Amino acid sequence: MRRKPDPDARRRELCDAAIDLLADDGAKGLSHLKLDRKLGVPDGTASFYFRTRTALVHAVTERVTELDLADLSAATSDPGRAPTTADAPDPRPSGLARLVMRSRTGASLHRTKARFELMLQANRDPRLATIFERFNDRYLDLIREAVRLHRPVTSPSDAAVTDEQAYVLMTFISGVMLSFTTGNPTITSAEQLDRIMADLVSGIVTSDRHPAPYSPRRSPKP
Repeated sequence: MRRKPDPDARRRELCDAAIDLLADDGAKGLSHLKLDRKLGVPDGTASFYFRTRTALVHAVTERVTELDLADLSAATSDPGRAPTTADAPDPRPSGLARLVMRSRTGASLHRTKARFELMLQANRDPRLATIFERFNDRYLDLIREAVRLHRPVTSPSDAAVTDEQAYVLMTFISGVMLSFTTGNPTITSAEQLDRIMADLVSGIVTSDRHPAPYSPRRSPKP
């Protein structure tokens, strides 16, 4: 007897294929039929697991955020560098920089393209916006850890300053990743990215202005 596919595994497989469709054809190119044809499964398979296109889009968004969080968690748990000092900078690229640079090619680039397509739709779909917002606190915690690694050890660790550093770093990384999707990258190496991130973090520390209150609901994620 032919084994029935595991439902959860099949949903993940469909969502991963949908990420590729979003990357290749944009939001308008995502449909149940195209998804079935891409995977080579019988027509109606995608609609069996996701009854409507909206349900499919929401599931793909959940999958993208799940994969993003897993990668970001791994990057910060294995940072690759220690907090730096002026006399003894750590030459190793950070885990965050390596993660961002991986998004230039392959499956990571496809997910980056799909993420931007979905984020644009989230402006018109409150449910999509809610999915992204649900993970904002976790993203912020992970970016705060990246801030700690890029901040000179002698710098103050004021919570408000750390929040602004995290917001600026997330915004910058989002812009770098957007440049990858256009085929016109502004950053060419993890080492270069680390230097710029460290400069951004240090610049906010040395600024004499007071940081604006940070709101996680308006934070772009990498």
